[in-house]
Amino acid sequence: MDFKQIFAEQLAGAIDHVLEVEEVNKVIEKPRKQNLGDFAFPCFVLAKHWKKAPNIIANELAAKLEHSLFEKVEAVGPYVNMFLHKEAVSKLILSEVLQQRDQYGSNTTGQQAAVTIDLSSPNIAKAFSMGHLRSTVIGNAIANIAEKNGYRPVRINHLGDWGTQFGKLIVAYRKWGNEEAVRQNPISELMKLYLRFHEEAVHDASLEEAGREAFKQLENGDKDNFALWEWFREESLHEFARIYDLLGVQFDSFAGEAFYTDKMDAVVEMLEEKRLLVESDGAKVVLLEKEELPPCLIQKSDGATLYATRDLATAIYRKNEYDFAKSLYVVGSEQSLHFTQLKLVLQKAGFRWAEDMEHVTFGMMLRNGKKMSTRKGHVVLLEEVLTNAIELTQKIIEEKNPSLIEKEKVSHDVGIGAVIFHDLKHFRTNDVEFSMEAMLNFDGETGPYLQYTHARCHSLLRKGEYSPNTEAIELGEEEAWPILSLLKDFDQVVKLAWREYDPSKVARYALDLARSLNQYYAHVHILSDKKNKQARLHLIYATATVLKESLRILGLQAPIEM
Repeated sequence: MDFKQIFAEQLAGAIDHVLEVEEVNKVIEKPRKQNLGDFAFPCFVLAKHWKKAPNIIANELAAKLEHSLFEKVEAVGPYVNMFLHKEAVSKLILSEVLQQRDQYGSNTTGQQAAVTIDLSSPNIAKAFSMGHLRSTVIGNAIANIAEKNGYRPVRINHLGDWGTQFGKLIVAYRKWGNEEAVRQNPISELMKLYLRFHEEAVHDASLEEAGREAFKQLENGDKDNFALWEWFREESLHEFARIYDLLGVQFDSFAGEAFYTDKMDAVVEMLEEKRLLVESDGAKVVLLEKEELPPCLIQKSDGATLYATRDLATAIYRKNEYDFAKSLYVVGSEQSLHFTQLKLVLQKAGFRWAEDMEHVTFGMMLRNGKKMSTRKGHVVLLEEVLTNAIELTQKIIEEKNPSLIEKEKVSHDVGIGAVIFHDLKHFRTNDVEFSMEAMLNFDGETGPYLQYTHARCHSLLRKGEYSPNTEAIELGEEEAWPILSLLKDFDQVVKLAWREYDPSKVARYALDLARSLNQYYAHVHILSDKKNKQARLHLIYATATVLKESLRILGLQAPIEM
């Protein structure tokens, strides 16, 4: 139930709809201190219309407002503060969670419209580093948030699987490659060949030309080159699949750059027909002078196409294929100019749906305050980090709870969850400092802390021999209100996380809920008080349910024992 909406409707009626319900809802605030109520309406917005001081308006409105769910309404200076009736509201909240369970907090805003989400997108034949983690887990969480808001997410892994680098790799493999070595360790061997190519090219200029020629042959459909390229791609995907399995991330499409090679000529022709292309030093560009941006390069002087051409073809294909309501690109902030240009070119070409495209930016993954780099070996491999996190978690479990059943599964879920949550608890545009120690802390703002809190809830439920049912029981005690207040806000957090494409809203909410639960646990005897035991266990079950769903949205598992 949307209690804020109920308050807004009551207010709109009391002010004779000078402001409509939606306008009132937008200005209602949540007081910072609990003793100031659950919602507050600032009366400044009415002062000019009624030509009265805001505090006088607040007093007049407070006297008019009443509802069975309002314990009291009072004027505090220029604000109308509303306090919810704890017993009645607790009954409603617990009843909703018990009935809806993992559907609690969901809404139908999206009406099952498609949302394409471009995420992860590693380059084939290159190592999957920690730098790729951000796009992968942020994009996956946003897809889950979209689904929670009633949309149909389409997860697309736009692989970097085309370009001159593959001509170089083909040349390197033919000169120094070993088939068995590549099959045994694909990414590592292909990376070695690629690096050797560049080392040798310093002393042998003909190699660069050979690489360009090999790629040109590949573009022209040479069977032998295509067979090698396809093999490199397949081996890379097998390697990537293992990492995606560890992360629990799945995709609806692996259509990468190569998929669009036969779709770019049509884009160039379309731009020419619309008279958007102009020549510049032999190249073809779309001018963006009015927007005070550099021109968007569409075709080089030698006829070769570029990223922009490919992404224009990609956008058009996705609209035709999925008829998206939104098309999101979860790509680092360094690509902001590219996506701004892309959107503007589509708009100039008359595609009104380009308004529905959004670049969802994120900051860098840092190590010791510096950007991680794949050059000269300065790279932290994601698979090594994930494996290490699992192993370290297993050691902690062996020390703290050696008799735990399913130790391996719990170690996997907690270790992987630690890495994912460490990223998602930060607002996505902020840089993230890589720290294994910080990730695996069971007491701080971490994934293991949330998972441990969820397991603690289930331990209480087992000890209390709790059986979930839909019987609604009032729980008006003051100590429970911080938890109940957070439970009632879950649907609003889900909506806000979608509006801002911000998984950290869910992560921060989950931390607040876990902290409130642990404070309640420390001060209230949940199992020994027979009179309130069942109502309190309802609260514990509801908290566990919403914690689990919050973790699921973020891409984490929720063990019931740790």
